[in-house]
Amino acid sequence: MDLDKTPAPAHEPYEPGEGCLTTAIRIPVRIVVLVLVVPVRMVWDLLAAGARALHRSVLRPLGRGIGLAFSWLYESLLAPVARVVGKALFVWPWVALWRYVVVPVARYGFVVPVVWLYQKVVTPICQGIGFVCSWLYETLLTPTGHVLGAGLTWLGKALFVWPWVALWRHVLVPVGYYGFVVPVVWLYESILTPIGHGIVWLLTGIAKGIAFAATGVWTALVWLVVTLLVTPLSWLHRTVLAPVGREIAAAVGVAWRIAGQISRAVGRALKWLAWILVGQPLSWFYRTVCTPVGHVVRDYMWAPAKKTAVETGRAVRSTLRSAGETVRQARRDAWRALVGAPRPAEPVKAPVDGARTLGSTTTVPGAVPAPVISLRKQV
Repeated sequence: MDLDKTPAPAHEPYEPGEGCLTTAIRIPVRIVVLVLVVPVRMVWDLLAAGARALHRSVLRPLGRGIGLAFSWLYESLLAPVARVVGKALFVWPWVALWRYVVVPVARYGFVVPVVWLYQKVVTPICQGIGFVCSWLYETLLTPTGHVLGAGLTWLGKALFVWPWVALWRHVLVPVGYYGFVVPVVWLYESILTPIGHGIVWLLTGIAKGIAFAATGVWTALVWLVVTLLVTPLSWLHRTVLAPVGREIAAAVGVAWRIAGQISRAVGRALKWLAWILVGQPLSWFYRTVCTPVGHVVRDYMWAPAKKTAVETGRAVRSTLRSAGETVRQARRDAWRALVGAPRPAEPVKAPVDGARTLGSTTTVPGAVPAPVISLRKQV
């Protein structure tokens, strides 16, 4: 009944300094815990053994059968149906639409007219326009363009470049530099920088004072928490809770191991009792009654019946074979009476081997070669 076959962990030694009270309380605590744990351990072992037997004899074969059934159902039914349905819904309509609608419409409704229009209309018109433009540019626009380009360039610079350059260089740059940059730099270096340094020094002193005060307050709070809360809790845990918890854990471990031994002993006793009350009578009944009766049935009833059945089967097969041969013969006779006897096979003449001359190199595979006769001897 016990499923816990792993060896029990070694009991950790107790810390030194245990008093007489701990030693005196340990045995009663273990006895009480053992009385409470034994029924729980026996129920646990019984449930574990039942669960293992149920898993081994019912759940595992049932799961394998369900898995095989689902696998067969998927491979033989669902996968082909899903493949056909998927192709019918998502592949074949779009392929047919592309092949028989989109491609013909795009080809004969757009590509072919556009190509024809480009080759027959747009290309000649563009070539003619290019030829005319080239002639006009070479004969009229080139000499005039040089003269007009030089004049327009000088006029554009005089109207839109030189005045703005002079304005930027001789007016805007001096006014901006001496009227704005120099006063701003002097104000920053002479007034704003000393004021900023003073403000930074003042804020640094205030921050240091606040930090010192916060450090003192934090130190006082830490000391109060450690003195009033952490030290008593640490003493309570070290002197009360830790020994009590260690004793309870040790008592539960010892009780669990002892309950396992008791559960195994009860399981062995139940197994011996079941063998004495049920198994041994059934074994004696099978060995002294069922086995001789089975031998008698096998030797005096089953063997003769089997032999008779085999001989009967052979006779029936022989009779059926003879009846079939008779039916086939009658069918052949009736066919001869209706149609006539089949034509005898006519003998086929063997082919005559032709003589191979010097001008022929072909031979018949498998035939005896004919004598070689030269052309001079044939003439």
